[in-house]
Amino acid sequence: MAEKAVAPEKAEKPEKPAKPEKGAKKAAARVPETLKKKDHPDNFKFIVRMVNTDINGELSVLVGLTRIKGIGLRAAQTIAKLAGIEFGFQVGMLDDAAVAKLEETVNSYVELVPSWMINRQHDWESGDDMHLVGIDVDIVLKDDINRMKMIRCYKGIRHERGQKVRGQRTRSNGRTGLQMGVIKKKLAPGEAPAKTTEKAEKAPAKAVEKAPAKTAVKGA
Repeated sequence: MAEKAVAPEKAEKPEKPAKPEKGAKKAAARVPETLKKKDHPDNFKFIVRMVNTDINGELSVLVGLTRIKGIGLRAAQTIAKLAGIEFGFQVGMLDDAAVAKLEETVNSYVELVPSWMINRQHDWESGDDMHLVGIDVDIVLKDDINRMKMIRCYKGIRHERGQKVRGQRTRSNGRTGLQMGVIKKKLAPGEAPAKTTEKAEKAPAKAVEKAPAKTAVKGA
């Protein structure tokens, strides 16, 4: 007799992972990646205060210096070189002496570089070369705009009117004031819109009087 075929045993299904509790995903998303990693040493500083600015400690020295208002990438490279600190070193790994050295270099930047590398040459009031950083950038900018408004120069008038200052086009950009185009009349609450079904009657065409035809005179 032929032996009966034995059905293969069914493979056990892997257990489904337990669903996270409600709000667990959102709570995990709120935690920044910098706090999840525990590779930092105990003396690592996540926030470094420099020139009245909070700098993320995980940024490199080169990028971290650009977080200070008034310091760009080129100025940051120069400051790091003058302070003798590597560009790729993390700001949070710097000790207090290195942070103080960087801050001192930023404050004395105007004395260490040529005049074409600073952001304010020949100040109109003092005539000195200055490099503004931090909150001084906003204060001096506001004073300059107020001075232009007081002397009623072209740029000051444009600032007052809220228009473009440096010659940009204003036909299609920077529009301010009233809305342009068709403005529909607002209906009172409960009022039905007016129906315009009647067509204007066309004016009757005027008959054009024809001039009598000229008759040729014989024997002329």
